[in-house]
Amino acid sequence: MKPLQEWFKNPWLAGTLFLATVGIGVGVGLLLTSVATRKAESRFAYTTKADIAPDESRSEVWGKAYPLEYESWKETSDTGFRSKHGGSAFRDVLAEDPRMVVLWAGYAFSKEYNQSRGHAYAVQDVRNILRTGAPNDTDKGPQPGTCWACKSPDVPRLMAKMGDSAFYGAKWSDLGAQVVNPIGCLDCHDPKTMALRISRPALADAFMRQGKDITKATHAEMRSLVCAQCHVEYYFKGPNKHLTFPWDSGMTVDKMEAYYDSANFTDWTHALSKAPMLKAQHPDFEVFKMGIHGQRGLACADCHMPYKTQGGMKFTDHHIRSPLSNVANSCQVCHRESAEELTRNVEERQDKIQQTRIQLEDVLVRAHLEAKAAWEAGADTAAMKPILRLIRKAQWRWDFATAGNGNAFHAPLEIGRMLGNGIALGQEARIKLARVLSDRGVKTEIPYPDIATKGKAHELIGLKMDKLNAEKQTFLTKVVPVWLQKAKAREDSLPK
Repeated sequence: MKPLQEWFKNPWLAGTLFLATVGIGVGVGLLLTSVATRKAESRFAYTTKADIAPDESRSEVWGKAYPLEYESWKETSDTGFRSKHGGSAFRDVLAEDPRMVVLWAGYAFSKEYNQSRGHAYAVQDVRNILRTGAPNDTDKGPQPGTCWACKSPDVPRLMAKMGDSAFYGAKWSDLGAQVVNPIGCLDCHDPKTMALRISRPALADAFMRQGKDITKATHAEMRSLVCAQCHVEYYFKGPNKHLTFPWDSGMTVDKMEAYYDSANFTDWTHALSKAPMLKAQHPDFEVFKMGIHGQRGLACADCHMPYKTQGGMKFTDHHIRSPLSNVANSCQVCHRESAEELTRNVEERQDKIQQTRIQLEDVLVRAHLEAKAAWEAGADTAAMKPILRLIRKAQWRWDFATAGNGNAFHAPLEIGRMLGNGIALGQEARIKLARVLSDRGVKTEIPYPDIATKGKAHELIGLKMDKLNAEKQTFLTKVVPVWLQKAKAREDSLPK
């Protein structure tokens, strides 16, 4: 090997080595500078914390310590994105699909059902919907306090003050002046450590009954579990309306149905068919766990709250939204296809599931009306009971598949399976109904109704919407302003 000094006799080689050395030195210097800068930014942003009270439900107070997260959280008020089957824009679901009015006849969802908007509207939208029951509502009166359970960081504060049972057992309207801040920081974070936490006891209780200790969950698991506090199937158990997740035997549509059957639980009796019905809520977490992304260990936050960078800082984007509005930071972190192709893939799955869903809806509408005709023709309870159980089972599968946000994408195979099963169960009910009707002299087909609009569907099931809407407006103009005035007085007395 040549001595080192021999190499430097070649001017070209010596110059190259010199430049390489300088380049390496500059690169290392820039790297060290970048690291030092990031550490300084981190110390500024994440250790200069405000004095956040244990029950602080105002997200703007948290924003003093976590400005990047807070600014992105405020974007949940953006309603500009509308995808083919979802998004954050206002959508009147009953107007888009009036069959749902008939399917929920006799239940509050038949009155008004809108697509959920961003978290910023959680409290406002639950006040503005007819389902919560204005004080003068004529069916079951005001809903229980449990209806507030997932809408606000004021809920953990009230539960700590009142106790879980007293909170659930209160009237919804009695808590209106206390529940005013929309879903925010306290719902998911410990105010001292900022660690993800479970603030709603129903989730921990559900896992405990399965023999699982949720306190041992990893951080990665918590990035889904904080969402599972609310984005799940649930029901109000017992006279005190205790919030309960029906997961004791499992988290599938079939296992939860078995749970409800064993408890002899019914959400309501259908106004037309008299079937004992179940109403699914929004089983997003359960369906997600059954799909390929959940099975591969992804978390809800990976797609709905991906990381972003601003001013050299990497943080979790709290603009919780459809991944289709943010494909670059959500889907394309793992997938290399174009945004257009990925969106097309999602819509293709959703389109096909929607076709099957609508087929099941048509079957169910016919089954409810044929059951109504059978009762009117003199059918007895013994003949109708097994038929009504089939209708209950068929609609439970439809509702479970429909109620979730993004179910058709999260687990299209499972959703397709349950919709297919629903069609089979619904058609079995209709075959049995045809025999009952024939035995009682009804030989002609029960005509499919004209429900081309929401108004026609409301008329079919006997809802007087003018009266209900007038009561709603009275409630919004006379009751809610008083709530807001009381809430403002309370919050004005708190430290800023």
